[in-house]
Amino acid sequence: MTDFVGKVGLVTGAGSGIGRASALEFARRGAAVGVLDIDERTAAETVSMIVAEGGIAEAITVDIGDEQSVKQALARVVDTYGGLDFAFNNAAVPSTNRELTDLTLGEWEHVLRVNLTGTFLCMKYELPALQRRGGGAIVNTASNGGLYAIPRASAYVASKHGIVGLSKVAAVDYASANIRVNSLCPALTLTTMYESVAAGTDMTATQEALTPLGRLAGPGEVAAAAVWLCSEQSSYVTGIALSVDGGRRA
Repeated sequence: MTDFVGKVGLVTGAGSGIGRASALEFARRGAAVGVLDIDERTAAETVSMIVAEGGIAEAITVDIGDEQSVKQALARVVDTYGGLDFAFNNAAVPSTNRELTDLTLGEWEHVLRVNLTGTFLCMKYELPALQRRGGGAIVNTASNGGLYAIPRASAYVASKHGIVGLSKVAAVDYASANIRVNSLCPALTLTTMYESVAAGTDMTATQEALTPLGRLAGPGEVAAAAVWLCSEQSSYVTGIALSVDGGRRA
């Protein structure tokens, strides 16, 4: 498909996992992609993969929890490609996997700063760029932790619930500017982040048993949903929290 030909987009957390899979798919469909990640090396690897397939992309290092870093990254995308048509705000840090009363204030603030404040900062600078193009789409990764409780993940769940709410407000506030905003809520997905959390545990087997489809998602399956939400095929969809969970909520 070539439904993104002539479009410019960005993906945060594009150095691995869902972000990398999404950046690759956007590029395959014709978009010029800003590949944003805090890890310069992995972002460059994603760009190399895109270029090897004949796509257009640039690696941009960003700390989404730092306003100046986000501002500079967005300016670079716009200056390089002439504008912005869509954004997939996917970067995040995982839960610290402890009871609420065991969390330090610093740990709480770090998760909220990256996941929720980081998403806010990205949108703060993406929205004006989209308005200058006459509209566009934003997708924010919220995870199923934005829809229900995950034990021993209070900071993570609070941040992801916040993203769902933030996305809904932006969808209402910017609908008149022809900008759609949705949140994407995947269940556990086989990414580097998941593997770091699940290492040495029986988490995968347990979660597969709880999932009607009997397995965890691959990054490409979640990426497909993100691409759809950014495409014209979802032109009448805004303000939703789309669960991609193999039937878990059912």
